[in-house]
Amino acid sequence: MKCQRCNKSAVVFQKYSNAHLCRVHFIDDVERKIKRDIRKLRMVEKNDRIAVALSGGKDSVALLYVLHKIFKNRPDIELLAITIDEGIKGYREHTLSHAVKLTGELGIPHTIKTFEEGFGTTLDELTKRKEHAACTLCGVLRKNLLNKAARELGADKLAIGHNLDDEAQTILMNYLRGDMDRLKRMLPGVIQPGLVMRIKPLRSIPEKEVALYGFLNDLPVSTDECPYAGEALRNEIREMVNNYEVKHPGTKYSLLGGFDVLAPALRPPDTKIVQCRLCGEPGSEAVCKTCRLLGRG
Repeated sequence: MKCQRCNKSAVVFQKYSNAHLCRVHFIDDVERKIKRDIRKLRMVEKNDRIAVALSGGKDSVALLYVLHKIFKNRPDIELLAITIDEGIKGYREHTLSHAVKLTGELGIPHTIKTFEEGFGTTLDELTKRKEHAACTLCGVLRKNLLNKAARELGADKLAIGHNLDDEAQTILMNYLRGDMDRLKRMLPGVIQPGLVMRIKPLRSIPEKEVALYGFLNDLPVSTDECPYAGEALRNEIREMVNNYEVKHPGTKYSLLGGFDVLAPALRPPDTKIVQCRLCGEPGSEAVCKTCRLLGRG
């Protein structure tokens, strides 16, 4: 098939837009959407120091690459990368090497934090206790370390590689649970004491397009799946959303768009942020979830 914009050979067909795009126009389309969201949601402002959560997977690698491409000529914008090594044997070593390679090529400062260093244990060791699901442990502890590292590095924003699929799944999961508190935490631009503001520049890019963007730009992308991924409830939601997307192209964009329409009614978040009495990190209760999961106190 031919690209509808220049008549060259197409590399992708976007069912949701009914568009065939060549390499150049596909890359332009991805970057246009990212720039639009950054501008519309004021994700990046003058003199921002942005920490990028860099796991070494396809999403975070593409995120760091595109942010560097967009802001490399802006002397007032500083990028740095943070990688969290959870201690997943046979998995994290590979993605970590991709992270190190990319930051070296782009000349971006790179900080690596480990569960061992932060919590005195690894995810592999924690899962042996069988007290909590691996994904629950990983999600909470990784967020804790990322926020702490970003704060210590003086970052104004923490960029994470959540793509359209991630956002649509999370929105639907919270709708089904009736979890308004978690929905409110997803709102763009939320400022809470002790928490570095999160931004999601890839929120409008489908997962497959993020992977294709990385491939077309020769990025060191890992497609390895975490060995604990099969335990996540999200897998059921992912399958549901993907099935609807096949039958009704644009479903994922509809979920995100609907949430954005509701966003003004959800402001401001009413979750009170307090300092954990055990570790001093921000949380919603006197003892934060990290300390509870680790059995502290």
